[in-house]
Amino acid sequence: MLDRLAALPQQRAAWLLLSLSAFGLMGAALVFQYVYELGPCVMCIYIRVAVCAIGLAALVPALLPSNALARLIGWIGWIIGAGWGAKIAWQLVEKQSTPPEGFGLFGASCDFIPDFPGWLPLHHWMPALFEPTGDCTDKAWEWLGVTMAQWTLVSFALYLTAAALVLTTVLLRRH
Repeated sequence: MLDRLAALPQQRAAWLLLSLSAFGLMGAALVFQYVYELGPCVMCIYIRVAVCAIGLAALVPALLPSNALARLIGWIGWIIGAGWGAKIAWQLVEKQSTPPEGFGLFGASCDFIPDFPGWLPLHHWMPALFEPTGDCTDKAWEWLGVTMAQWTLVSFALYLTAAALVLTTVLLRRH
């Protein structure tokens, strides 16, 4: 079993599955936005960027699974995207679970304009995907008593767990 896990990074299907899972999450976000009319907050937009980073980075080794540099790009995008996404999701969960009076005069509000670098204004280039229209404190959707922000945190935790498991087996099999 460990040999199978260690072999996954050299298989096109594994990277495609990772990419498809990320783009599936992005598709779900768009369904919530455009079908259920749940506008994303600025933190949700940052989470979308993290999900896209995972999906796009995984496409590189999916195209060239035997290329070590391509796999490295995939690993870096996967781990950084999942780590940053988990951090943002954790902050969003905290923001949604802290009483409004815990945030001072204006409550737990968040920005309405994303703080993207000047060379990458995604909210201007692709507003349908990356323009925030919601409020960070709005917990408009729950499933099984878990909010969307909490489910997002679970998703990133699963991405990080999978990365740690596969990377550990790869490193152990090399020695």
